[in-house]
Amino acid sequence: MHSTNVASAVFDAVRLETKAVPCFVPAGVFDAFGWCESDWLQWQCPTGTFREDTPIDGSDPARMVFVFHAPCEFLPRELAKLHAFGYGFDDEWALAPYAIDEATDELFERAVSPRSLLRLAADNLNALFWGLHDWVHFHNHGPFEEVAWTELQCDFTALHWLARNRSRVGISERRFGALVQEVDELAAERFASALRDRPLQREAARQQRQLIRNIESVN
Repeated sequence: MHSTNVASAVFDAVRLETKAVPCFVPAGVFDAFGWCESDWLQWQCPTGTFREDTPIDGSDPARMVFVFHAPCEFLPRELAKLHAFGYGFDDEWALAPYAIDEATDELFERAVSPRSLLRLAADNLNALFWGLHDWVHFHNHGPFEEVAWTELQCDFTALHWLARNRSRVGISERRFGALVQEVDELAAERFASALRDRPLQREAARQQRQLIRNIESVN
């Protein structure tokens, strides 16, 4: 971790380990799993402001944005300062928050490494979790037809990365335990809707969700 001064603002820049997690969802959920090897992500947060008490409830993550650190003309962009505060951003560009799916497709189709373009700005746990969740999407392409299964893979991987980087981020043991429960409840809600008439897959999903509940034992 190191601190950076930009226009009198101070923020921490942390390299988070984001090594790939094996695919455990059914074949066909992804059409190009691991097309780009994931290794690390630069995460930025204004010094001393990180909040771990923001709940993971499925709502759009506030105060999270992927900031471009290299020119990019093929993805929608907005000014970073409109979405991330306390960094001293001025005319820095960020991926438009509505363009996560487009970025997932375009990065894959153009074979452009996400890390060659983007870093993550997030000042709370909800924002950081969903930023990591999106980082999984950027490295593993799929048709997004089996939404619940796709999101389960991304949820688990994001949790795995948070567990691996917990000391770097500064997440208490108690909060991480609650986070696991919150993410598991979101996954259960998705499958309850998506697999209502598919009992065999519903049971398979229940078993795979156990990975989330046992996340700390696999780190």
